[in-house]
Amino acid sequence: MFWFEVLRIWNNEDGDLGKVFKATLSAEVYRIYSTQGTEPIVLFKEGAVRGLEALLAEPQQKIESVISEEEVIRWTKIFMILRHPILLFITEKHETYFAYVQTVHSHTLSKYTLVLGEEKALIQSFTASMDRKLISLITLCSDGSVYEALIPTHPSDPEKTQRVVRSLLLKGIVSGNARNGAAVATLDQDHVAVLGPAPEASKECLSIWNTKFQTLQTSKELPQGTSGQLWYYGEILFMLHGKFLTVIPYKCEVSSLAGALGKLKHNQDQGTQAVTRFVSWETSQECFQNSEQSKRILRRRKSEMSIQPEAPASKQLLSSIKKDSEKHIEVELRKFLATKRTPGCHAVIGDIVTGLLGRSKAEPLFYPRNCLAQLIQTCALSYSLCPGLMEVALEKKDVQILQLCLQHFPDIPESATCACLKLFLSISDSSLKEADVHMESVSASSDGAPEERMEQQPGAVENGSSPAEADCAAAANGRPPGTREESASSPVLPKRAALLNAVLHSAYSETFLVPHLKDIPAQHVTLFLRYLYFLYLKCNENATMTLPGIHPPTLNQIMDWICLLLDANFTVVVMIPEAKRLLLSLYKFVKSQISICSELNKIEISFRELQKLNQEKNNRGLYSIEVLELF
Repeated sequence: MFWFEVLRIWNNEDGDLGKVFKATLSAEVYRIYSTQGTEPIVLFKEGAVRGLEALLAEPQQKIESVISEEEVIRWTKIFMILRHPILLFITEKHETYFAYVQTVHSHTLSKYTLVLGEEKALIQSFTASMDRKLISLITLCSDGSVYEALIPTHPSDPEKTQRVVRSLLLKGIVSGNARNGAAVATLDQDHVAVLGPAPEASKECLSIWNTKFQTLQTSKELPQGTSGQLWYYGEILFMLHGKFLTVIPYKCEVSSLAGALGKLKHNQDQGTQAVTRFVSWETSQECFQNSEQSKRILRRRKSEMSIQPEAPASKQLLSSIKKDSEKHIEVELRKFLATKRTPGCHAVIGDIVTGLLGRSKAEPLFYPRNCLAQLIQTCALSYSLCPGLMEVALEKKDVQILQLCLQHFPDIPESATCACLKLFLSISDSSLKEADVHMESVSASSDGAPEERMEQQPGAVENGSSPAEADCAAAANGRPPGTREESASSPVLPKRAALLNAVLHSAYSETFLVPHLKDIPAQHVTLFLRYLYFLYLKCNENATMTLPGIHPPTLNQIMDWICLLLDANFTVVVMIPEAKRLLLSLYKFVKSQISICSELNKIEISFRELQKLNQEKNNRGLYSIEVLELF
């Protein structure tokens, strides 16, 4: 950091900087801040603060020392509250950090000691944001973790040095051996941008994290390296990438659980699509390399690279993906999966999937299904981390990969869920027979042929009962009338049922799902409704109202999807002759449920009265007879 004692002021009409107005000050200046709507603020090396106008009126005025002799300013930032500037600057003394809050208009200064805790990790980068009462100071430390300290803007006792304890926001998201350092920048109150190498990754990357839910929103690799400097102004990220200044527009969505899990429509890779590079330092780089000092630095770096240990398994796997055969990649993948997991392994696994998909798009014959299936089952992936995976699987009609994604991804958008549902309903039976589908959600008793049952002849007698008597018995057992034969077999094959069950288990938002359900063809909607109705009848066959098997759909899931399909497609389905019988059965089912609920409500009222009577008559003898009248 360079300090200066001479101020130079010029305007657009001045052509020679040597002839502009100069003011020699009595102390060294650390930095000058210019904010809109107020006069520039001057921060001196020793911690004193002055307004520029008052300083120019008396340049040789005495400047006091606010910080101690061995204390050094490490970082500063200015905020505006109700058009009044507040200056924050961080100092260091013997690896102890202090925070100073200077309110310029009231000339009040508060000092805080940052308590680092038991970690004792050195702070590599600072960033801060503020509301009217608290300053959120966020630090990135040498252990690769991000911490937060809340500093009051108006302390109770400004004359006394207070202690501020920091809390952990993100743990181990940056590798500790960053050559050029790491940096952090606050995007809003719930998002930060982090610049530095990810754990177990050799190349640096820019990543966006949600601190509220501790989730990685997006990440971009920077193969040309960075200088460890990062800025964020006006929803734009600035950083040095190789010989260029890289500009990345990035706008954060309002923090929510849906956004953190990638459920919003516009939150995938929104910050990495528009990248503009400008300002080349080619000339400066050539001049720099001509100096003897730079040559020594380059020789030292080459020697360090020559003695580096063997590349980690993730780097070998990424290198193998680019050129080796599928069998060799599977061997390297097994080696990688056998290594110990680290907190940042999900980002590395995401890079591996991206590499596999990139080669698959470049080479149509290359499609490593087994590798992708193994990576999905690590439970370290999500849709927002590799959105292209399900897109490729849909193009290739790979129902095995899609089923695994639905089972393991927590943040699949509703559009992708409906795309899977369309494929599962439309794919031919011959293609399903060749597919490797997980069948744990389908029990053996649910197997059946996709054939419609013939309607019963009116007035036919079955087992000594007329249809009307059987309907009454079905309603008494909690089943809708007219369902004696419909529950005998499934309308879909077992493999198709397993795929549809994966859709039933997926998370969704009704608001976003219903518009996509309207795009499903009417005959497929009817088939799906028949299958859901079949599952409901199976649930009613036992007292627990559950389906057999491992992790089958629940009754609530079945009912919710029936309502969703009818809400989205009722006007279309009601016009299809083939769906008439199904809709009548659903109508009878709803009518019977209303009747059952009405009777249960009556019984509930009676039980409440019994409970009251039981509480009133606690003093009973050894023998008593009571007569209760229920109306």
